[in-house]
Amino acid sequence: MTPGGERIRITRGRGGQVEATGPLDPLAASLLRRAGFLTFPTLSGQWVRLPFDMGGEWENEHASWAADMLTAARYPLTLDPTLRSGPHAVAPSQTRPTTPCPSVPAVHHH
Repeated sequence: MTPGGERIRITRGRGGQVEATGPLDPLAASLLRRAGFLTFPTLSGQWVRLPFDMGGEWENEHASWAADMLTAARYPLTLDPTLRSGPHAVAPSQTRPTTPCPSVPAVHHH
């Protein structure tokens, strides 16, 4: 991390790709990978981006997820406002019931 230093930036490039630039230490790189970013070596360093052609909604969700994780880890960050998605939806299999479950009798082992 670079306190007070250069910010990590997550932006949409001229070619439409979503990329992360700035000081990426091993933890920041790991958080970006967790959010779906890929890293490619280049002549001038590394190119860190989301996969192409996954759709704008998917890209926005993953860019926001990366930004949320990096912010939680206290990295200085700039997220392109066009990439911000709403609250992450929870998959139906992960939702909690809105009504209390019926009581299940306790099983006692003797």
